[in-house]
Amino acid sequence: MRTLIIGMLAGLAMTAIADEAPVLRQGLWDYKRTVDAGGDKSQTYTTQECVDPSQGMKEQNEMMTQAGCKVSPVTRSGNVYSFTLDCVLQGITMKSKSVITVENDSAYRIDVDALHDGKTTKEVLVARRTGDC
Repeated sequence: MRTLIIGMLAGLAMTAIADEAPVLRQGLWDYKRTVDAGGDKSQTYTTQECVDPSQGMKEQNEMMTQAGCKVSPVTRSGNVYSFTLDCVLQGITMKSKSVITVENDSAYRIDVDALHDGKTTKEVLVARRTGDC
């Protein structure tokens, strides 16, 4: 359960800026997610998906709004977006602060500091478009 919650944090981060974010190109994307749950328990996950990130963010935004998550107003400075989330998902309270740095329409990075179930985690997601589907 905890891994599922941690894994959702980067997705939630992109959800919050779905309406304000630059358009990201559809295609084949590589994702590298590193999660540090404290101590020596850092884990790295990699995935590759053929997606339209902009459409995916809109769909996630609708789902999270229906789930009752509270999102602070997004602040933007150039290509850097930041905000906080406050959610209760599956009985677990989560609070997070996210900083998203958009390189261009084919690359972005998300840094998330979160507190959930009394535990602190840090997550970094690096996303790069690698080509067409």
